[in-house]
Amino acid sequence: MDIRYTEPGDINDLKDVLNHTKLFQSDLLEDMLSGFLNGDNEELWLTCENNCRAIGFCYTVPEQMAEGTWNMLALAVLPEVQRQGIGRGLVAQMEAELQEQAARVMIVDTYSTDAYAGARLFYANAGYSEEARIRDFCGKGDDKITFWKSLA
Repeated sequence: MDIRYTEPGDINDLKDVLNHTKLFQSDLLEDMLSGFLNGDNEELWLTCENNCRAIGFCYTVPEQMAEGTWNMLALAVLPEVQRQGIGRGLVAQMEAELQEQAARVMIVDTYSTDAYAGARLFYANAGYSEEARIRDFCGKGDDKITFWKSLA
């Protein structure tokens, strides 16, 4: 298993990850990645590869008008290899990369419904704490939950 910067050759495999996880529509991926692949922005994309196949990714962006704060917008791993430490590895590598850039804080949003219970547990186990909750953000009874972790 190798975690590295995302490359153009990863796109088809990462679309497959998205199609299986339904994190977001896979047809958005190429446009989302273009700035990073061209070196036009500060976004950071990491890919986990196993046997020459991309099986997961992590995507973070710097928060505008904040010093050293990053937002993890996406983390996805193929369902058949979940619960094998790949997500933890991607997050740990992302945190290490950002620490080298003097990042101070990482935030990540998730939701309060039962469908996101695993995500909430994952972030808690990775050392993130619930920092904020916006009630009924996505709909009645579906809160947006922001997790926080110090990288300093």
